[in-house]
Order: sequence, then structure tokens, then C-alpha cells
Amino acid sequence: MFHISVSALNPGTPLATLEEGRPPECVPPASLEASSLKKSSWGALFTGIVGGTLVAVYAVATPFITPALRRICLPFVPATTKQIENVVKMLQCRSGPLVDIGSGDGRIVIAAAKEGFTAVGYELNPWLVWYSRYRAWREGVQASARFHISDLWKVTFSQYSNVVIFGVPQMMAQLEEKLELELQDDARVIACRFPFPHWTPAQVTGEGIDTVWAYDARSFRGGGGRP
Repeated sequence: MFHISVSALNPGTPLATLEEGRPPECVPPASLEASSLKKSSWGALFTGIVGGTLVAVYAVATPFITPALRRICLPFVPATTKQIENVVKMLQCRSGPLVDIGSGDGRIVIAAAKEGFTAVGYELNPWLVWYSRYRAWREGVQASARFHISDLWKVTFSQYSNVVIFGVPQMMAQLEEKLELELQDDARVIACRFPFPHWTPAQVTGEGIDTVWAYDARSFRGGGGRP
């Protein structure tokens, strides 16, 4: 039987390692560390790209599916093809400038411009206004279809002979008062989806959500207006 002297061992070798019969711990090669860092960098880049894309999509899509902030909420609901046809029908034999109050994505204004009207849209949501301008340019009617970012309650409509509104019931009575004060006697007001509560329409066309009511200013000022 013989003994190994502790002093004969490598002085840099931990005693506990020898007692447990295990070799000293190994240090990971530099190549493995570089690979790990590379994977981490790619993961961070991918996360950043996905996150940035989601933020961009949210920023662009939100204005199209939620209303802009305004005194009375006017949610953006695109006009149907039939509604546009009914509005155009109510404009037959009409002339003079046209305004769409709460013009959304510009469909009514563009359709009116194609019929020969000088048409203007007022919309509070800037994303929808910019999109409307792009659509007018794409349809080739940018010269006669214009769009403005504005609150309808801060605009005077006295210069327009034709007024189109896709409103909600909560605003129609107040809008009646505003238009009665501002419009000329030869003006026509076309309401879509919801009628005015006190005016008597000169014409009605369509059914369901596509119903369109046409009101003549002479009528609602001369006994056919509010009681």
C-alpha cells in the first residue's frame, strides 16, 4: 500500500475535484459564445421587426374602424354601392357645388365629381382625408374632388347647393337647425341611413340601410320644416 502526497499534485487543481473523481470544469469555447450572441441578436431583430409592423398596422387601420374624436360620434361606415347610386339619383337635374358632411373615405365626393359636380368633403379624421385624396387622384377627379380636415360644426355650408350627410340620430335635430340657418333657398339636403326628425322629404328612394331622403330648403323653410 502506498500514499500520494498532496504536495505532489498540481497546485492549481482544486482538492474537492480530486476527491469527487471529476475533472476540472471546462470553459465554453469562444465559438459557442459567438453563436449564442448571434442567435440572441437575430431574435431581438426579429422581435423588433414584428413589433414595429404591428404598431404600423395599428396606426393605419385604427382610423378606418374607429371614429375620430368629435362632439357627436360619427363612426366610419363605408357607403354601399346602392347608397351611392341612390344619392346620385337624387342629384339628377341638380347643379352647383356639393358638400359631403363627414366624407369618410370619399366615395360620395368622388362619385359626384364623376357626375360633373365640384364636390368637397369635410372629415375630422386625417387618415381618411389623406386616403380620400389618394382615391380621387387614382380615379382622375382630383381637380373637382377636394377634401378638408375639419369638424362639421365649425364649417359654414352657405356656399353649397347640395349637401349630403351620413349622420346618426343623435345629431340630426341639431344639424337641422344649423342647415336651416346657413343654406340658400335653392339648396337640397340628402340624408342617408337616417332621416331628419322634423323635415318632410321631397323624395325618398331605396330601402333599409340604402334608403335616401332628399329635402329642399324652400320646403323646410316654408311650412315643411319643424313644427
